[in-house]
Amino acid sequence: MPGILDGIRVVEASAFVAAPLAGMTLAQMGADVIRFDPVQGGPDARRWPVTADGQSLYWAGLNKGKRSLAVDTTKPEGQALVRALLAAPGPGNGLFLTNLPTGKGWMSYEALRAERPDLIMLELVGNPDGSAAVDYTVNCAVGFPFVTGPDRGSAAVNPVNHVMPVWDALAGTHLALALLAAERHRRLTGEGQKVRIALSDIAFAMTGHLGCIAEVEVNDTDRRACGNELYGAYGAPFETRDGRLIYIAVVTDRMWRELGKATGLAARFEALEALLECDLRHREGDRFQAREAISALLRPWCLARSLDEIRTAFDGTGVCWGPYQTFRQMLAEDPRCSPANAMFAMLDQPGIGRYRVPGSPIAFGALPRQPPRRAPLLGEHTDEILRQELGLSDTEIGRLRAAGVVAGPPQVT
Repeated sequence: MPGILDGIRVVEASAFVAAPLAGMTLAQMGADVIRFDPVQGGPDARRWPVTADGQSLYWAGLNKGKRSLAVDTTKPEGQALVRALLAAPGPGNGLFLTNLPTGKGWMSYEALRAERPDLIMLELVGNPDGSAAVDYTVNCAVGFPFVTGPDRGSAAVNPVNHVMPVWDALAGTHLALALLAAERHRRLTGEGQKVRIALSDIAFAMTGHLGCIAEVEVNDTDRRACGNELYGAYGAPFETRDGRLIYIAVVTDRMWRELGKATGLAARFEALEALLECDLRHREGDRFQAREAISALLRPWCLARSLDEIRTAFDGTGVCWGPYQTFRQMLAEDPRCSPANAMFAMLDQPGIGRYRVPGSPIAFGALPRQPPRRAPLLGEHTDEILRQELGLSDTEIGRLRAAGVVAGPPQVT
């Protein structure tokens, strides 16, 4: 089934989250993404979580829909194969995505464009000066750990790190967007280029977009943590009668009206508004200031009801809410994370087993949604790529295998 990016081929040299995510994002929209790795696997080949026998669920999750080439690029013949793949003719070829060090060697932009002048190379680095950084070393520098977790007072102590690699996730989507923008520029002008993104720039830019930089420079305020409450608006967690936890958020005036109506607390909200001399109906900042008083009204309402009763009360209304769920509860209870959602399908991943996997979250109107495809085995497509894309004979492939230049499950023609 053709995807919207059918005809585009991306060669990927990557590890960990951001660059593999970019390649997978493109593959799930129909691009032919060829990831090449050392014959023994890259640095993320066995990253946790893993199965009982050491198969990486992480690697399988970030490489769905790609083709895998296992090649020893420490050998000149291995380097030549990758260069030939990047130099292959065709308007959709000549796209290179990497977050690995390229330096001035064979994998540098200058060396590769010598064989294809319109090459597009997308490079992710840690910091703008090229020094190393990962999501967690970037996150600790941009202030968010000090506004995450419980209110600790004005002293900046005991920062709380996130467990979701959000800067990697944003970097991955930026890489995919940048590659498509550069490919469009090449189609219009014939010009290739090197595109460089620094992971730390992603984090500092987003911090600025959210007003956190201006909050210090304009307001002279260094924000403090406020627990699980929603800064600047209203949002808070509540316990239900059956011991579950939910979160209620109000970010619009309509949500506030709907919350009062669905809970029967509208009149008490109005009385609270008069008592505190604030405008809870129209000013989200006032709701934030009055958050403790609002929660004092909502807390007994939630405690008197089970999760199912609250769901019944809120379904079909404009109330914005959701249950807290562990990963296990999410799988057991939430249809959004199941084949009931067209994004998901049950797939058999060789060496791991059968489980639900997501495809692309984007639904294009002009084409049917592509079903998710499993991740490849390491080197699964080595013979296919050498034969079909580079025109090598079975004899030549056999020689490369015998010399340890390439590897992977052998394919029979």
